[in-house]
Order: sequence, then structure tokens, then C-alpha cells
Amino acid sequence: MTEKLYDIDSGIFAFTACVTGCETAGKGYALTLDRTAFFPEGGGQQADTGSIGDARVLDVQEEGGEIRHYTDRPVAAGAEVSCALDAEQRRRRMQNHSGEHVISGLIHSLYAWDNVGFHMGESCMTMDYSGELSWEELIRVETLANEVVRDDLPIRAWYPDPEQLRDMVYRSKLELTENVRIVEIHGIDRCACCAPHVASTGQIGAVKILTAERHRGGTRITALCGMDAMEDYRARQESVTAISALLSAKREEVAPAVERLLGERDRLKERVASLSMELVRLRAENVLPTEGNLCLFDTVLDEVAQRELVNLLMARCSGAAAVFCGDDENGYRYIIGSLHTDLRAAARNINAAIGGRGGGSPAMIQGRAAAKAAEIRTYFDSASI
Repeated sequence: MTEKLYDIDSGIFAFTACVTGCETAGKGYALTLDRTAFFPEGGGQQADTGSIGDARVLDVQEEGGEIRHYTDRPVAAGAEVSCALDAEQRRRRMQNHSGEHVISGLIHSLYAWDNVGFHMGESCMTMDYSGELSWEELIRVETLANEVVRDDLPIRAWYPDPEQLRDMVYRSKLELTENVRIVEIHGIDRCACCAPHVASTGQIGAVKILTAERHRGGTRITALCGMDAMEDYRARQESVTAISALLSAKREEVAPAVERLLGERDRLKERVASLSMELVRLRAENVLPTEGNLCLFDTVLDEVAQRELVNLLMARCSGAAAVFCGDDENGYRYIIGSLHTDLRAAARNINAAIGGRGGGSPAMIQGRAAAKAAEIRTYFDSASI
């Protein structure tokens, strides 16, 4: 059995070991060592990466009680090698995972909800709880969690003997009976967990809850801790600073400034819609009634105004009224209407002629056309629709 250095000391990031096995595994290799500080994926935490000699460690899994290190090249069995974890990655994962224990312990003690799901991703960690939590309750949890960080409480990890475990109260998602590793933050949390953690809560750094949403009758939150939380804050700060410059508003006044801008946008959209309808009415009035089809092209009308123009033109022709919006380079959005023809039945022939795709009702069809304006115009000038 491989000696698990990460159980002895989670602060070991470099060590020497003897390679006890090397075999091909897919496009790479699987190495076993007599001892390892590489944590295999488990408990919601991803596997460590790093190096074993000259080989790059891409993944680590515990399979059948054996820890297998998946690498990009072989290392000879029997070789004594220097090994190194990607230390910054491990430190950040420990900060986040230990922070999750603080958050979950507080939620369990304050509101009696259980953590029923945990995943640590590249951008944040997600935690699922068995009951609903309000944002005000989560702000309270966040405040208390950062007080726990400030108090720098020790974090202990150990394997209790069966008698101790039998009488011990601890959080666990599974029914465990043997080889149970307990991680305890005194007075805050006691939980079964296989992952490495920081030595004390002060090493977690800042705890920040980002979002909360209802999920399967409970609550899913996303959060970040430590260096990841600091980088997230920096990115948000830079974003707000950029927005405040664009709006010529102080950073603390960004939200009201955006609200005013959105109000102005809505007023302008209403004005544009009104002007579009007036433009449509004037254009329709200037089109002479005709026996046959009408075909117009436009570059500015939205779909609502385009449909209204078709409706007005339908009464001015005995065939089909077609309005195409776009250009030859990017294609056209079309709407075609008729008071006299079943356009749903005619849609296949029309689309074939204009390189189009679309359909609709007997009175109106719409879609996209790839043909050039000249081809489209020629078709409607001569087609009997």
C-alpha cells in the first residue's frame, strides 16, 4: 500500500519516492509509488498535478486501494525520483475546501441543513444544502465564517479508532464504518473527509459567498476562499472601475447610473418603434397598387415593423407582398404575405427560387434568403404567386 503523505502533512509539496510500478494507460502511463503526497480525486476535490522525475502528472486516482499517477511519459520501476506538486494549485484548493467546511459547519449548526453536494471547479466551488436559505441568512454565515478565519482556529485531521467513531457526532454524506478520516474545526465543524486541508482557519483567507439559488428543494451556493476570492474581487473591482469611467460616475454610484441609462434606452426603443411605424406607413402610402406581386428591400426595419409593412402592402397587390431586410453579403430576413394565395403551400417553390428556408401560415411566411437582391427581384417580378 502506498504511504499517504497528504494524510500525514498536507503541507508537503515536494518529496522523494520509489517507483513501484509503471504501465501503459491509454495514451500515457500509470505509475505507482511507495509513498505519495499527490492527492487522488475524491470528496469533491480534483486530483493534484505536478511532476514525478521528468514525467508530468496529469491525474491521480485511487483504484482498488492503489494510488495510480497518470503521466505523460514512463518512469522506470525501481527508480528513486524527486516529486513535486503544483503547490499553488494545492494551496488554493485546500483554502477553498477548508472554507467549505467552515460554511457547511455554520449552516448545519445555525439552520440544521445538511450539505448534500459539493464540487470544486476551476472558477468556483458549489455547495448544495438540504433546505432553503435566504440571502440575509447567508450574509450572516459569511460574516461568521470570516470571524472564524480571523480567530485562526486549528484544523485537525485524524482516523479515530472504531470505538471513538461509534460515539462521535460528525457530518457525513455516506454511511461510513471503517477507515473514516475526520476533519475537525473546534466548535465549528466535525466532518468525514478524505481531502487535505490547511493547518488552521487563518490560512483559509477571505470567505466570499457569490450566489445562491433554489435547487431541488434546497439551496445551491457558489463561493470562493483565499487567493481565489482575492482574484475574483480584483476582477470585479476592475470591472466596476471601467464601468464607472464609461458612465462618468463614481464607483459607488454605478448601479443608479446604469439604471438611468437603461431607462433612457427603453425610452429610445419606444421612440424608435414609433418612428419605425410612421416610416412603414409612409412607405406603404407611396407604393402604387399593382396586379401581381410587390417586393421591397430594407436595411433598418426590425421584424415588427417589417411585418407591419407587409400587412399594409398586402392590400395593394393581387399576388404576394414581400419585404426583405438585409444585404447581399449577409443574406436577407424575409416576410411574405398574401390575401389571395395559400403561401404555406407555395413556400417550397418560393424558397427554392430565393435560396430560402422558412415557412408559416397560409396568409404569411417568413425565413431567411441567401439569393442576391437582383435574383429575388427578378423572381417576384415574373412569378405568379
